[in-house]
Amino acid sequence: MGICSDTHDNLDLARGAVETFEDAGVDAVLHCGDVVSPFTANVFDSDFEFHAVRGNNDGEWNLGSVIASFGTYHGECATFEFDAASVALYHGTNETLVDGLVDSGTYDYVFRGHTHQRTYEERGDTVHVNPGGLPIPGADDTYHVALFDTEEDDVAFYEV
Repeated sequence: MGICSDTHDNLDLARGAVETFEDAGVDAVLHCGDVVSPFTANVFDSDFEFHAVRGNNDGEWNLGSVIASFGTYHGECATFEFDAASVALYHGTNETLVDGLVDSGTYDYVFRGHTHQRTYEERGDTVHVNPGGLPIPGADDTYHVALFDTEEDDVAFYEV
């Protein structure tokens, strides 16, 4: 499974993320929000399942319907079961809500974005993951995506 976030209409990075996911042969991609515009969302129309949550910069009114034409736009938050792993997906705008999802013990993984800072943190029985985002001052200086192997229970980061 591919995990990405905060593409912010950077078509080169979005295409690089999709290429990474296609090369890895993922069956699903989770976007943690801030796709921003429909033209960027269209880059993710590929041979994998696509799921996205709303980010704080996703203001384009047509974004949800464009994503719905090839994937699922879940709004603020989504939960999934992949193989034996329970997953929560949230953009991460509110750190109290992120902490609540992670600390609840309900999910094996909480995937989030917003900070543009690549994160892998084990807290209790939950793993908190942020794949990173478009490089911004004070965060990562390169764009990364994550691959989540549900059978091996492993998350790996890849620079795009």
